[in-house]
Amino acid sequence: MPILAPVGRIFLAFLAVVGRVTVFAAKTLLHCVTPRFYFRLIFKQMCEIGYYSLPVVAMTTLFAGMVLALQSYSGFSRFSAESAVATVVVISMTRELGPVLAGLMVAGRVGAAIAAEIGTMRVTEQIDALVTLSTNPFKYLVVPRVIAGLITLPILVFIGDIIGVLGGYTVGVNKLSFNSGSYIQNTFQYLETLDVVSGLVKAAAFGFIITLMGCYQGYHSRGGAQGVGQATTNAVVSSSILILIANYIVTELFFVR
Repeated sequence: MPILAPVGRIFLAFLAVVGRVTVFAAKTLLHCVTPRFYFRLIFKQMCEIGYYSLPVVAMTTLFAGMVLALQSYSGFSRFSAESAVATVVVISMTRELGPVLAGLMVAGRVGAAIAAEIGTMRVTEQIDALVTLSTNPFKYLVVPRVIAGLITLPILVFIGDIIGVLGGYTVGVNKLSFNSGSYIQNTFQYLETLDVVSGLVKAAAFGFIITLMGCYQGYHSRGGAQGVGQATTNAVVSSSILILIANYIVTELFFVR
């Protein structure tokens, strides 16, 4: 039927994109485990992705922890369960808010930068020049960024978790008049290793997604400056959506029995 033709074209185009991304991811993973490795570039990307993203992640998680403490206290006070505030803050930060907020912030900052940089290299034919010089573009451009993302995102999230819990502690003790010792005790009493580990696994998955989509969109950009801008937008949007999807999948794997 003619009315179904546009739907079919959209669906087939979606499947084509999924196939290209899957092939790109498979080639990236293959090059990540086979020599040669550019360790200098990996270290440089670790600084770009991790160190320079630390301020925005720290600010985001700090105020998230502070708001979470206020909102939890406001809700639990209706049931005389104020003592659960510290537990809710630490579990929420380590399981969900820390990884997701850090992932979204890094996607906005790093994903766009990667797509713009590689996209500019594509439209100015610098990637073709690398091939002419017998340099594998995946090894030189994609692998260092993906490995750096896998390493630095868990570190960022771990630091963000600590800062977020500290923000909740600051509000709880100074604003809500909790006893400092009791708040710290409630923070660690119900915290389990699995809570922290699940958040760090999410962070590694998010780091892979952010760097992969940034590299993919930049690598396949076309059409000059307008194409680079479109690739940058697509990198941020696709990374953010995939982060939320991956968040649900990892949560189900860890906590649904």
